Amino acid sequence: MSSVLNTVSSLRLSRVYNSNNNNHLRLPTHSVLTPPPVSFTRRRLTIRAADTDTNEVKSKAPDKAPAGVGSSFNQLLGIKGAAQETDKWKIRLQLTKPVTWPPLVWGVVCGAAASGNFHWNLEDVAKSILCMIMSGPCLTGYTQTLNDWYDREIDAINEPYRPIPSGAISENEVISQIWLLLLGGLGIAGLLDVWAGHDFPIVFYLALGGSLLSYIYSAPPLKLKQNGWIGNFALGASYISLPWWAGQALFGTLTPDIVVLTLLYSIAGLGIAIVNDFKSIEGDKALGLQSLPVAFGAETAKWICVGAIDITQLSIAGYLLGAGKPYYALALVALIFPQVVFQFQYFLKDPVKYDVKYQVNFTQLRCSLTRTD
Repeated sequence: MSSVLNTVSSLRLSRVYNSNNNNHLRLPTHSVLTPPPVSFTRRRLTIRAADTDTNEVKSKAPDKAPAGVGSSFNQLLGIKGAAQETDKWKIRLQLTKPVTWPPLVWGVVCGAAASGNFHWNLEDVAKSILCMIMSGPCLTGYTQTLNDWYDREIDAINEPYRPIPSGAISENEVISQIWLLLLGGLGIAGLLDVWAGHDFPIVFYLALGGSLLSYIYSAPPLKLKQNGWIGNFALGASYISLPWWAGQALFGTLTPDIVVLTLLYSIAGLGIAIVNDFKSIEGDKALGLQSLPVAFGAETAKWICVGAIDITQLSIAGYLLGAGKPYYALALVALIFPQVVFQFQYFLKDPVKYDVKYQVNFTQLRCSLTRTD
């Protein structure tokens, strides 16, 4: 009899324990997309409770950057591995992600060189520097801050220690920064048109169009980044074509063949944009964004990424060869070869671990098309 009673008691306790555990798992599921007034840790449990345990979630998305590992240099550049910071001006700089400025600055250089009208005098150098400030710190900074604002729910899953989801900077401060950078960039664009004596303010309209593209890339209802193909091509065109057009229009004439050529070259930009998607796979899945690593899986997406970059650049080399510029074609092929080596050495082994190291190799190839006209 005592054995039976012990068995019944054990069963009751087991039911109570299971019931408590089930209730614990169901409690946070009242909200997935709407940010509740609680800690971000609970929001992550809400999203992941259905298919994993609490410890697994915490290991993937820590509440703050690992102690003693964060780098102040990474913080200023706006890349992963950043140290926690309380200085508001450093946080504001982090939101603009200075590491993303060089491709835009380089694009202005390429466009100015391709115009054939840039001269090494004080006026032209000053114009080009102002155009670089417009393209890099102002409008790229606007784009990155805007993107972080609309990605705050995804970052709460992938990188909850970033400035916005961690609460290091307030909503009003972020919004004011977005407006300041946008208006500053558009103001500089208008000034450049006046300085260049343009009858039609082409630099201003390029800046305005790029700013609109940045908005619909990040913001609902269109949110182009929800589709991996469209969003990444839009991003690639913004980083390659727009600054090139601005630099060439500032010093010369923007011709249809250059517009087409740079848009085709932006397919390589689509590939480099995919690199940024690997670190966000978990958050993209949770919020329904069909990035290419989510849609095709990381293994397939990494080959799409390098294929888009290499095939595009080889095609451009073929175009240069057909246009009677064999030396430019050979120079471009010579630059592609070490890139392929780096792809196999780093990116194809681990696209998440080596994403930042790999991205720096792309910018060195972008001026190979200059003076093709």
